[in-house]
Amino acid sequence: MVNLVNLEAVSKSYGMRPLLDGVSLGVGAGDRIGVVGLNGGGKTTLLELLAGIVPPDSGRVSRARDLRQAVVTQRTELPEGSTVRHAVLDPLGITAEHEWAADPRARAILGGLGITALGVDAPVATMSGGERRRVALAAALVPELDLLILDEPTNHLDVEGVRWLADHLLARGTALVVVTHDRWFLDTVATNTWEVVGGRVEQYEGGYADWVFARAERARLAASLEEKRRNLARKELAWLRRGPPARTSKPRYRIEAAEALISDVPPPRDSVELLAFAKRRLGRTVLELEDAFVTLGSRTLVDGLTWRLGPGDRIGLVGVNGSGKTTVLRLLAGDLEPDTGKRIQGQTVRLAYLSQELHDLPGSLRVLEAIEEIARRVTLGRQELSASQLAERFGFPAARQWTPVADLSGGERRRLQLARLLMAEPNVLLLDEPTNDLDIDTLQQLEDLLDGWPGTLVVVSHDRYLVERVCDSVYALLADDKTAGSVTHLPGGIDDYLARRGAARRSPAPIPASRSVSASAEQRAARKDLARLERRLDALTAREADLHAALADAATDAARLLALDAELREVLAEKVTVEERWLEIAEVTE
Repeated sequence: MVNLVNLEAVSKSYGMRPLLDGVSLGVGAGDRIGVVGLNGGGKTTLLELLAGIVPPDSGRVSRARDLRQAVVTQRTELPEGSTVRHAVLDPLGITAEHEWAADPRARAILGGLGITALGVDAPVATMSGGERRRVALAAALVPELDLLILDEPTNHLDVEGVRWLADHLLARGTALVVVTHDRWFLDTVATNTWEVVGGRVEQYEGGYADWVFARAERARLAASLEEKRRNLARKELAWLRRGPPARTSKPRYRIEAAEALISDVPPPRDSVELLAFAKRRLGRTVLELEDAFVTLGSRTLVDGLTWRLGPGDRIGLVGVNGSGKTTVLRLLAGDLEPDTGKRIQGQTVRLAYLSQELHDLPGSLRVLEAIEEIARRVTLGRQELSASQLAERFGFPAARQWTPVADLSGGERRRLQLARLLMAEPNVLLLDEPTNDLDIDTLQQLEDLLDGWPGTLVVVSHDRYLVERVCDSVYALLADDKTAGSVTHLPGGIDDYLARRGAARRSPAPIPASRSVSASAEQRAARKDLARLERRLDALTAREADLHAALADAATDAARLLALDAELREVLAEKVTVEERWLEIAEVTE
């Protein structure tokens, strides 16, 4: 098989630091390769070399003739002044509203990535960073391709979006090279795993579970590896082997070797002991919301929510983007007051809240000083750690601990934020997307610390692996008419959530039809409905453009901005409804 891209003895450095040193590898047709490694270790550089974005310092990069490829890195920018239509649909020659709605691939991609609700004429300039990333991803997915190169594509997707993307990539059969810290996604999609480490690229067969097995096996055979890293790999493998058998594709003799390797490893945490400890620390009352309502303009985010968190609860909270997960966390943290209803906090609660924003870090201090500002030592379950030891657990070796906080990258600032939270020894932890900007090694360290942490935990995360690993129960904000704005317990966990979301999507509104007319009359009526809906789409599109212009003019008028924004959301929601209705009727006229 001829490779699509080959690297031959390629080296690449930035400044004095070599990221890749004499790397040789290839990507074949149909390969699906997951790339892992420490933050700053060269993963993105490897992708940019494969994509031809940057040249190698030495060595050779060759590509198949007429290679069709698309690249989305964390540095990908959409054209200035573009809309969803310009970025995603225009390259396909799709111009009319009903044309894209009738194109199955474009429709599936825009819907699967949650872009349909934004509107195809929504300007990119007014979108959040996450929305822009999703539009860039859609633009890469729509064309026919030989090779797709993606850097952290699951960032800014919810759990449902991550599964949709995995299913889409498996179904299309395009060769794929993807950097991701989402271990469920990596295990589902990848047929091979590349680990970028020490300037080399180590290659493994299989996805995340197979890579963890290989690391644990390597740790067993190589006595020179650190004891700490070996124990973490064995613990992770133990959890993987206790899960569904499909998590690994290794042959039976290797599975038996893995089971021998982990035979003396206990479960990740002793839930009974942690619960007893949590009750002693917290008492009976932890956090409660009673009949809480929160509205934004005309939209109800939280609708009469009553929720009681007990000592030792370990809860994963899931839902589509915009369903109100962060709002619920802010209510629990006391960071947001409900419009009506009340919040109750137990007297012994010491609460720590990790938001998605990177703030409250002292830029004038160094890393170790910033951690010691909270405390010099911490007890996490049965572990007692110094500030320096905790810093090392979160990826700051001794030399890096004296780096000024102001010079840290986004991922390093996130790790420092987590270390400072844990240093305060909270007994209630609220974590909003804690995996953002963390590499897999750091995620393993975080999970290891949380395993022995006795307290109440609520995690909002699109990282399915993390939720299943550290939480005992799953609750969801389901975006349907009956449960919108309230929290639903899902005994079946994330599988239950995805099944409910899938069932909701498969239940379209019925198409009314006259019982007293013939089939031909029904066809004529359907065509009239199509024409009416197309006229309505044109009117809504024009109104959407007017509202965007009005929003720009009202930039200094807060009250008018809120009113215009509420109307814009209503227009966009109606557009989605009309488009779905058009598709339903179009099926009748075919």
